[in-house]
Formats: sequence, structure tokens, C-alpha cells
Amino acid sequence: MTGALFEIAFLLAAPFWLLMILAPRWKPTARIAASPLTVLPVLAVYLTMAVPVFPELWTAVRSPDIDTFRDLTALANGAGAIWAQVIAWDLLLGQWMFLEGRRLGISPLAMGPLLVLTILFSPFGLLVFLALRAARTRAGKALPARTSPDVHGLSDSPARGRISGD
Repeated sequence: MTGALFEIAFLLAAPFWLLMILAPRWKPTARIAASPLTVLPVLAVYLTMAVPVFPELWTAVRSPDIDTFRDLTALANGAGAIWAQVIAWDLLLGQWMFLEGRRLGISPLAMGPLLVLTILFSPFGLLVFLALRAARTRAGKALPARTSPDVHGLSDSPARGRISGD
């Protein structure tokens, strides 16, 4: 059961990553990426794996040291819980990067590989994105706030608050 939950954690996040990478200009993608609720299924997996090892988890976070953390990750549910936590936080990070990339006008052709890098090695992906973001902002290429991409489905027309497409 633990092995299956370990694999399910990523499978629950994968559709959101695929949307951001393969369908970045599809209108629902931005709405979905703007929601923190995307991580709830992954967090359910986390809780399922963390609850049985909560005493060990509490010990590892109460007074962190490498040996206590090693003991936690030596347990199948401990390693699985840490994995699910990483998957959830990486997805939230990827969603922020996706939305920020849209706001800055970064091409989806650049963001796609960057999001793949973030899936695989999130610290590297984040560092590259932050450098790109800084360069883009410094160059003044960010879109002005009032003309930023419409991620919530609200138009920038004078009739604010109306849903686009209505």
C-alpha cells in the first residue's frame, strides 16, 4: 500500500504540470494554476502516510538533526510522507512560476523546459527562474499590472468584475 501511495502522489500532481507545460495558453490552465486547491489530493496522500509515523515525524521536526531525519526516512511511510510533501510544495512552486512567467510575458517555449527542470530538480529550476525573472524585471519587460494576463477570468474592461466570455 505504501509503495502505491508513493507513486500516486506524483500521479495526482502530473495533470497540473502537464497543463502548465503542454497547454500554457489554454484559458482554463491559468485558472487552475491560480488555485492552491490543486495540492489537496497530494496532501491527502501525505496525511495517509504521515499519520502512522507521526511520533517519528514529530521527533524529526521538533529537534531536527540528520540522524533523526535519517531514522524517519528509513521508514516506508516516513519516506513516502516526505516525498508527498515535496511533490505538493513543488507543484505550488511550479504554479507560482507559471503564473509569474505569464505576468512577465516569458514565452511558454522557455517556461516549459524550466517547469520540467523544476519537476525534476526544483531548487535548480527555481534558481534559473529567479535569475530569468530578475533579468526580465530589470529590463522592464514585465507587463504592467493593469494589462497582466487574465488568470482569474476577469476582464480588464471598464466593466470590471464581469466574467470573460459572458
